[in-house]
Amino acid sequence: MSEKLILAYSGGLDTTIAIRWLKENYDVEVIAVLIDLGQPDNLKDAYERALSTGASKAYIIDAKDEFIRDYIYPSLMANAKYEKKYTLATAIARPLIAKILVDFAKKENATMIAHGCTAKGNDQVRFDVGIRSLNPDIKIIAPMRLWKLSREEEIEYAKKNNIKINVTKKKIYSIDENLWGRSIECGNLEDPWSEPLEEIYKWSKITKNEKDSEYIEIDFDHGVPVKLNNNKLNSVDLILEINKIAGAYGIGRLDMVENRLIGIKSREIYEAPAAEILLESHKQLESLVLDRELTHYKYMIEDKISEMIYYGLWFTPLMNCLMKFIEESQKFISGTVRIQLAYKSFTVVGRKSQHSMYDYGLATYDKNDTFDPKFSENFIKIWGYPYEILAKKGRKNG
Repeated sequence: MSEKLILAYSGGLDTTIAIRWLKENYDVEVIAVLIDLGQPDNLKDAYERALSTGASKAYIIDAKDEFIRDYIYPSLMANAKYEKKYTLATAIARPLIAKILVDFAKKENATMIAHGCTAKGNDQVRFDVGIRSLNPDIKIIAPMRLWKLSREEEIEYAKKNNIKINVTKKKIYSIDENLWGRSIECGNLEDPWSEPLEEIYKWSKITKNEKDSEYIEIDFDHGVPVKLNNNKLNSVDLILEINKIAGAYGIGRLDMVENRLIGIKSREIYEAPAAEILLESHKQLESLVLDRELTHYKYMIEDKISEMIYYGLWFTPLMNCLMKFIEESQKFISGTVRIQLAYKSFTVVGRKSQHSMYDYGLATYDKNDTFDPKFSENFIKIWGYPYEILAKKGRKNG
């Protein structure tokens, strides 16, 4: 009897031809698992394609709510951006996918898990480390690491084996989408000097005029967005609605050269209107509520968490400890942020919270000023004592 293998199936070219390749080379029963994280693909078509290609079973798993609750919102509370730019949409999806694959392997008594990652990407690390962290006894197979074919060769393989695919040689871009963001790679984008064509953008396709603008308000409760323009929405609808509203202005585009985990640089194009707005809004609300020492220390924690997410280290003791710190820091991050949307830009123009540390009497310079200036000179004297003493010893500038 053939061993069972769980395949992380997207419905795309790589994982579709992998079904046939895995059966030919490993004599396994392939079970395809399609995980819905908000990608726009027709998963029903992908489901049928998996079965027609040779999968013995196929499952469609709606994991959108879990994705937001356990991965997107914790990363939002950590203001997570890799290299202070990338909002980590693809990276935070991988540990959840790995978890679901391991769960299905247990359910189906499967001994192997396969994914469609290449040897040059970050996702292979995220999948492999995530799976092994949850079940070190599972054998991992990555066909695209072992079977190096060009896109054209993959299409020819599909035709030769009568495999139904939904791609053509003209589709030159590699796209990955979920609720938190959309990434675009390949084609002319591989030249970092080449300007992206407007046609590549989908979420941030501009329908507004250059002079258009509008305001939106987002309410947070313990670090989590709960209302948009005073309307309470479920988490999926809130993110989708902000994507729609902000994307019409061309907001959320990112063009960057990033340092991949495996050591090479890659030029990446991202679209993430809701992620960009929510991350900045959350950070601005924190600036109103958190004290200076917690704010500054949290910056360091945020950078570390962002790296660990990017590096595929979600299921680790350090990540667990750091996330407990983040959760504790969000006790009082409740309030409202007001944002102005404009052509290809947005600005946080207002923030308020019942837990605000902002004291108007101390901050103002008008007649309502309650700050006592007599304390400043003595404070500065004490603060600067070490450097005054150094100067007296002839050790200026240290």
